[in-house]
Amino acid sequence: MTQIEPTRDAALARLAAFTPEMGARYAKRRNTDYGPGRHGAVSRLSPHIRRRLVSEDEVIAAALAAHGPEGAEKFIQEVVWRSYFKGWLEQRPTTWNSYRDGLQRDLALVAEDRKLRAQVQAATEGRTGLDYFDAWAQELTETGYLHNHARMWFASIWIFTFGLPWRLGADFFLRHLLDGDPASNTLGWRWVAGLHTRGKTYAAQAWNIAKFTDGRFSPREADLAPDAPALEHEEPDGLPPRLGLRTPSSPDMARPTALLLTEEDCTLAVPEGLNIVASATLEASHLRSLGPVSDVVADFERAALQDSASRLAPDATALRAGVPGDLAKWAAKAGAEQIVTGFVPRGPLRDWLDSASPAMAAQGVTLTEVQRDWDRLVCPHATAGFFKVKQKIPQILQCAGLL
Repeated sequence: MTQIEPTRDAALARLAAFTPEMGARYAKRRNTDYGPGRHGAVSRLSPHIRRRLVSEDEVIAAALAAHGPEGAEKFIQEVVWRSYFKGWLEQRPTTWNSYRDGLQRDLALVAEDRKLRAQVQAATEGRTGLDYFDAWAQELTETGYLHNHARMWFASIWIFTFGLPWRLGADFFLRHLLDGDPASNTLGWRWVAGLHTRGKTYAAQAWNIAKFTDGRFSPREADLAPDAPALEHEEPDGLPPRLGLRTPSSPDMARPTALLLTEEDCTLAVPEGLNIVASATLEASHLRSLGPVSDVVADFERAALQDSASRLAPDATALRAGVPGDLAKWAAKAGAEQIVTGFVPRGPLRDWLDSASPAMAAQGVTLTEVQRDWDRLVCPHATAGFFKVKQKIPQILQCAGLL
């Protein structure tokens, strides 16, 4: 597969190259996994959108200009899915806490259970004997990418055919996916397992894999689980409660400010007039898991942050999310009374920043966030299934000035 470059220029070039494909050809071919090096039917912009080297509204604007709202409908819906998942998790933050805490229990179980450990290793190393599953595992670890349909098949086989804990599979994805996003990844696995849309699971089927891999594989139905019962026993009381959206603190234009760039927003719109006394990039991809995060992911994040700094803060200090209190010390030493960063949604970095709050309070430093209009338009609608957001897409595009 052609290497995905972690820069805004590369994102814009890829956007321009794929724009002609965003209409009928995308709608027809998007579900087919043609294999490594042949993913031209999909945009492969997700690693860039994940870090907002290019934004959702920029991508949608290109699709609308080339194909109109009807011609680009399927492509636009796929872009909105990511925002929907982000909004859904923001409104149900205990879902992330449950995943994080459950993963720790699963990892402890793997450490104690030799048989389970061997099964997980075989699956993640591509040694299960199912050629299609093993090919996907190897493609993911080698390239940091996997077609969305392959992700669904992989998760279904992991959960229902192999009977492995779903959080361990989600963790495997998050450690290796260049576009790994806490919301999309966690909720995508929950959807396959029947926890997101209660009782509705995704069952990998031999004919479906054969058809949508363009005949690359010929699975036997006997090798796959005959049924896919939902894991509803994990949440017998139903979905976690919806607590609403968090309102971030806005920057105070009068206070000396430390600018913090993270992979959550590499094209951050820095408010004009801020008194910026220091700036830094913050590497945090290692926070994705207690296990080793892929070098491919870490290198991509580091380069994306360098690209962001070259445009927004050329003299930025390179920081790494380690001891949470160090962030407050850095800001205070620079004479800053507030830190300004892009909105940080629910996930590992949000957890780390929350743990840094006491130290920041002790130093008299306030954490403020700049949230994009796009998120404010989409996330409030993510209260239930995607259908509710889908119905609002014309209104969202109108309010965003895209129609």
